[in-house]
Amino acid sequence: MSTVDPHHFPEKAPGTPATREFRPAVKAELEALCARYPKRDAALLPALRLLEREFGTVDEPGMQHVAELLGVSAARVYGIFSFYTHFRRPNDGRYVFQVCSTFSCALGGSEAVFDELSAKLGIPKDGTTENRLFSRKKVECLANCDMAPCMQINEDFVDRVTPAQATALVTEIEAFASSGRDTGPLGAFHPAPQTYHLPPNPHPPRLAKHFLEPGSETFAHYQRRGGYQTAKNLLHSGRNPDEVIEQVFQSGLRGRGGAGFPTGQKWKFLAKNDKPRYLVVNADESEPGTFKDKMLMERDPHTLLEGIIIAAYAIKAKAAYIYIRGEFPLGARILDQAIQDAYRNGILGPNAFGTSTQIDITVHRGGGAYICGEETGLLSSLEGGRGHPRIKPPFPAVEGAWGSPTIVNNVETLMCLPGILEHGSAWFRSVGTEKSAGTKLFSVSGHIVRPGNYELPLGVPMKEFLYDICGGIPGGKKLKAVCPGGSSAPFLTAEEVLREENPIRLDFDSLAANKSMLGSGAIIVMDETTSMVDVLWNILRFYAHESCGQCTPCREGTGWIAKMAGRIARGGGKLSDIDLLDEVAWGMVGRTICVLADAAAMPARSIVTKFRPEFEAFIAKGGPYRPHQPHHGKGTGGAHA
Repeated sequence: MSTVDPHHFPEKAPGTPATREFRPAVKAELEALCARYPKRDAALLPALRLLEREFGTVDEPGMQHVAELLGVSAARVYGIFSFYTHFRRPNDGRYVFQVCSTFSCALGGSEAVFDELSAKLGIPKDGTTENRLFSRKKVECLANCDMAPCMQINEDFVDRVTPAQATALVTEIEAFASSGRDTGPLGAFHPAPQTYHLPPNPHPPRLAKHFLEPGSETFAHYQRRGGYQTAKNLLHSGRNPDEVIEQVFQSGLRGRGGAGFPTGQKWKFLAKNDKPRYLVVNADESEPGTFKDKMLMERDPHTLLEGIIIAAYAIKAKAAYIYIRGEFPLGARILDQAIQDAYRNGILGPNAFGTSTQIDITVHRGGGAYICGEETGLLSSLEGGRGHPRIKPPFPAVEGAWGSPTIVNNVETLMCLPGILEHGSAWFRSVGTEKSAGTKLFSVSGHIVRPGNYELPLGVPMKEFLYDICGGIPGGKKLKAVCPGGSSAPFLTAEEVLREENPIRLDFDSLAANKSMLGSGAIIVMDETTSMVDVLWNILRFYAHESCGQCTPCREGTGWIAKMAGRIARGGGKLSDIDLLDEVAWGMVGRTICVLADAAAMPARSIVTKFRPEFEAFIAKGGPYRPHQPHHGKGTGGAHA
């Protein structure tokens, strides 16, 4: 991480005013936000979002104004702002084209989209056109991997974008801007809204049951299907919270965010003291290949809220915070509306469901940092700081948000709770395996006939899932590799996935036994045309970019192995680089505050070990890489991403 001069701000864009000041109504809005946190400065990220909304950018005068309103130094505000990537900068154009360059989108051809935009806009690198109408950036995973390649225009998603479609959108926006209808601080042109789909699936859904029904995100729809009745009955029952924790423990529910730790056991670790307790929802879905929580929040937000109410009651928390990824503006708006409806109907607040129980929920939108998916980095960000992970112990259950006992649970984990409380632990255990109970959402992307979100009982054989349910590899091509749990999981070869004896199953223990992991349930499929050299560089470039820089083995290690992978991909590698890369990656494992270094090292080591002959052949002939040309046709891994 670069060192920031606390007395220096970025150069102002032309026309930047000398001062910024919120309107009285916006100041009142900020005060209401501040009141929802134990400390005023925790509202720093929300305040920057207000600044962005009101003026279309986060600039020096605006940051100084926010500093004054929150009672912190301007250097503190700039130090936080500079850590996050998703806020609009003073030099950004009115329409910011953000092309996803990460794993799944690279497999789908995002580099061709980026190159076409570069030619159309006349911008060779990330930058802004002279008329300040357009900016074009490469960004990290947008959690829309089944619709790869994906792009955002300001805050709108564009699915399966082609080079021709991207340039056509430029022409449309130019015409719109010259029409006089383009008003307000942010661009007013919006591409067609996203559509939702679930591929055919023979397994009966539990969580995904109502996703595609019109209005499934509304309070009225949720109420019609019996929503909130389970939480209402719980609060009115006066049931001992410890009994609820035990029921969740007996259900066998394991965390759905990646680690797979037993949820009830985590709750039992809460420190027993007089400090307030907090529930924090990890909705910062940033693991490349993962896009389940985005759909869960956008299509069924009230099930999440009911799960939060149940969890808050069980752990005796009066306040809950949903830390949602900054790149999910629609999800944030839908959750805000759901929360307003819940307050209006007496479900939340100081007398939830007409009882003496207080439960308040706040949506806290992040600023674009993968590291905030790590639970302690998330808590640092929630408190108004940079997303720096913390040394454990103490664990958050003992000393978490604002120094108080805190439980951090994933979106999907909490959405399992209404079903467990309504139908019982045995019902939840009726599918899945003994150690991996229940259903799980799997996000499938890459070279597969039917990508998308699938809800399956844990324990389904991977081969059966990929071929019988997802339709296999397009074009009759052969399978080459599978990343089974998001880009941080060790890779599997085709031989491992396709073997008949002792098949790999989609559950925590089977994948662990095969020296990989279930992770977030993100399955990325690669066919025989894929360059594993490109894949390695793409993944390591991502982790080098996303390291927070606190720990030397991670800050230096991710950078060095990314440089080595890039050198190989450019045709300048040496055979000794293979062993050196593996050695450096091994030296990163288990030596840092959080596991980001491990997340880079594990896939790297598996790739160079399992596909070593491909690397040796690539290096021997100097590689087929040519600038601005994918290795094997359409985007095989984004070596030059």
